[in-house]
Amino acid sequence: MGDNERTAIRRKALRRGLMSEYVAAVFLMLKGYRILALRHRTRLGEIDIIARKGDLAVFVEVKARHGEAAAVDAVSVFAQKRIRAASDLWLARQADQARLSQRYDIVAVTPGRLPRHFPDAF
Repeated sequence: MGDNERTAIRRKALRRGLMSEYVAAVFLMLKGYRILALRHRTRLGEIDIIARKGDLAVFVEVKARHGEAAAVDAVSVFAQKRIRAASDLWLARQADQARLSQRYDIVAVTPGRLPRHFPDAF
């Protein structure tokens, strides 16, 4: 496989990931969540979606896979630690941090189906 092929594959994966994040964000909005950030980057890592519902801050990892189980399994322990660390930085900057509860969710995006939301996944 040449460099051009690898680059094309990476671009396709990036587009699929971005589209999956937008689909997940719309899905969460339909469920009553307010989207605060997409692809929030910190020095400790990235959070795909930060959403809020009342006093609940939700940090969401979006995975696009062919099956729901594969999507959930794709969120490694290392990724969970990275997301928690990045969320701590985000929370520290919130004026109402003391009253916020936090939760870590996964949204699985699979071909031809509605996204599946796994609240409190880790």
